[in-house]
Amino acid sequence: MTAIPDTSTIVSSVRDPVRIVPLHVPDDLVKPLDGAAASAPKLTYRGGPLLTSVKVFTVYWGDAWSTPPLSDLASKLDKFFDFVLTSELMDQMAEYSVAGKKIGHGSHIGRVVVSDPAPKQVVSDATIQHLLERKLGDTKAGFPAADGNTLYFIYLPPGSVVVQGGSRSCQAFCGYHSDIDGKIFYAAMPYPGCRGCTGDLALFDALTSTSSHELCEAITDPVPGGGWYDDAHGEIGDICAWKTRQLGGYTVQLEWSNNKNSCG
Repeated sequence: MTAIPDTSTIVSSVRDPVRIVPLHVPDDLVKPLDGAAASAPKLTYRGGPLLTSVKVFTVYWGDAWSTPPLSDLASKLDKFFDFVLTSELMDQMAEYSVAGKKIGHGSHIGRVVVSDPAPKQVVSDATIQHLLERKLGDTKAGFPAADGNTLYFIYLPPGSVVVQGGSRSCQAFCGYHSDIDGKIFYAAMPYPGCRGCTGDLALFDALTSTSSHELCEAITDPVPGGGWYDDAHGEIGDICAWKTRQLGGYTVQLEWSNNKNSCG
């Protein structure tokens, strides 16, 4: 029997500007929200930065990513980003352009497997930030310098869980994005080793869905709560979590459109 996530933990995350991919909840168990949260979604721009030409750099943390089957999975994820960053999904993001900040296509600028330090069984968000800062300060580490469009996607191996905001991956969330001092932007992607983070999808499809969720949120709200945001519903991906479609043979998540007043 699949364990049902503690929805009180998920609902409380709405108050946390660091937005997450929540656990999948079967459709027949989804309960409508009441009160203020039942208002129609409407993202509003809060004046912060946007990633107008996002440059994704994929980081695979742990030796396991160097050999099959994880090396094969990493290669597939790289190809996903090669495709999706110049796809119609990016065209959708243009709706959230503002004066002087026109959102366009992005690029996948490289990848690296990080073996040193090895990830621990429990990895905190602070540890992820420290890893980024350490590697960005090491000219031999192979990381590109951070700029206003660079987005580091950090994938964890099986056996490691991530703790952020007092919650754990596979217990309360399946991924999230954040920033360091408004200058370094990253997404943390724990391995989806639970039904709550795959739902009814195959593992790779679950990863492309959650990755597209965080990609679009990082583009439109790189400093969580400072870009396009809805105080009741969160970011562009939160409103449409676990609603997916096929794009170029890949599974991507639907994203909220203010113009259409729907997920698409």
